[in-house]
Amino acid sequence: MDRSFLKSSVTVTVMTLLSRILGLIRDFIIAKYFGANGLTDAFLVAFRVPNFLRRLFGEGAFSQAFVPILAEAKANNSEAEVQNVINHIATKFLIFLVIITVIAVVIAPLIIFLFAWGFYFSEESSKFYLATDMLRITFPYLLLISLTAFSGAILNTYDKFAVPAFTPVLLNVSMIVCAIYLSQHLETPIMALAWGVFIGGIAQLIFQIPFLIKINKLPKLTRGSHESVKKLKMRMLPALFGVSVSQINLLIDTMIATTLVSGSVSWLYYSDRLLELPLALIGITLATVALVKLSNHFANNDTQKFTQTVEYAFKIGILFGIPSSVGLVLLSEPLIITLFQYDQFDIYSAAKSSQSLVAYGSGLVAFILVKILASIFLSRGDTRTPVRAGIVAMSSNVILNLILAHYFEHVGLAAATSISALINCSLLYYYLLKSKIFRMSTELMKLFVKVSLSSVIMGSFIVFYSGDTEFYIISNVWQRVMSISSTITISAAIYFIILWLLGVKVKKL
Repeated sequence: MDRSFLKSSVTVTVMTLLSRILGLIRDFIIAKYFGANGLTDAFLVAFRVPNFLRRLFGEGAFSQAFVPILAEAKANNSEAEVQNVINHIATKFLIFLVIITVIAVVIAPLIIFLFAWGFYFSEESSKFYLATDMLRITFPYLLLISLTAFSGAILNTYDKFAVPAFTPVLLNVSMIVCAIYLSQHLETPIMALAWGVFIGGIAQLIFQIPFLIKINKLPKLTRGSHESVKKLKMRMLPALFGVSVSQINLLIDTMIATTLVSGSVSWLYYSDRLLELPLALIGITLATVALVKLSNHFANNDTQKFTQTVEYAFKIGILFGIPSSVGLVLLSEPLIITLFQYDQFDIYSAAKSSQSLVAYGSGLVAFILVKILASIFLSRGDTRTPVRAGIVAMSSNVILNLILAHYFEHVGLAAATSISALINCSLLYYYLLKSKIFRMSTELMKLFVKVSLSSVIMGSFIVFYSGDTEFYIISNVWQRVMSISSTITISAAIYFIILWLLGVKVKKL
């Protein structure tokens, strides 16, 4: 197997792990200082709007459409022409982002109404106005982080994966510092989180500039038009929808959650944050590296390496995704209590968050495989297929949201998102088979069965060993950490031992 894929994946995983650990510390600080209530709901909406658009314009559709174009230019043209492509796309992208940002800041109340209409009609009308004020601070983050993602896409194309993967650490550090120190000096303490987002966006962009200079690919403003910009528009418009279906679904969850009881947005947020840890380490890492590698293989007409890379990504996704899903579901309450149940974040909020974590965790494997499957089509310049699957998935999510939220409130919203991810995954694989691009091998199917069996045995151990929830409630932070750590460590050991007994040699995969 291509060792560069493994090396790049490990690099991104390590850096992403560091970022996600700091992200959990950030969420711990937010929960400890601000709890789960109307104020935190307001901030999370103000943060989710630019964060959602970031996934579309930054790490989502733009990067997915831009990387294959840059890889093609790199494979078939001189470095001067590659720089020309970067300059033209960067100029148009910057102009677009500036216009969007200015408009959003001006019409912030309308945006909050559109994305969180429940706030406007709520008895706690202060949530609407607070969210509006914070959005005016957080929305410029979209411009900053999108340019950061653009820079990261360039670095990734030149196999500089470590820097873009490390960059999110700076946002987490900024929000932690602002939550602890800046909040003490503001009339409305939670506004410090909004300023933390803005400052973090500036830090992330500045951090990548020296590395772009080092590889002589720092974008420069330029005039005129270029064929690459037209190609990007053609690929990006459908990709805006197709790649970001899961994010659109999460946003729809938030919109409907604003109509439910106060705290619902926060409960979904904290459970989603725990889902994001394995999803980022496995799904996003594999998708990031696979997109670059597959784009290069496709540009060079190397069918064998293209297929090998897809097979390898599937193996890693299954190997780590299935046991992670089992762990999230069975350890939902201990995890939420250990990480967040302190001071302002009470046991009621912990119980509610753990319930939605079970629903989200059940769909983890589907979320991971969607990332991989979408990258296969996008590396070939096909943005239409993910859109076709995405339209069905999102429509299903909306219908399921309306039905399940009525009976199960915020848990129903999380369950609907997981089900729609499964639908999306199934459709993408169907189109993959139909196009005769890739079919899961017998070896891969055997691995799936063995991993599933090992995960069931591991899950049985967790059920009997993890202990009563009451233990975590009455224990201090160190007792909680030691208990959950030992459970996870022993569970992982059991999983890999069973795999070994079943003949799966992880190193040889």
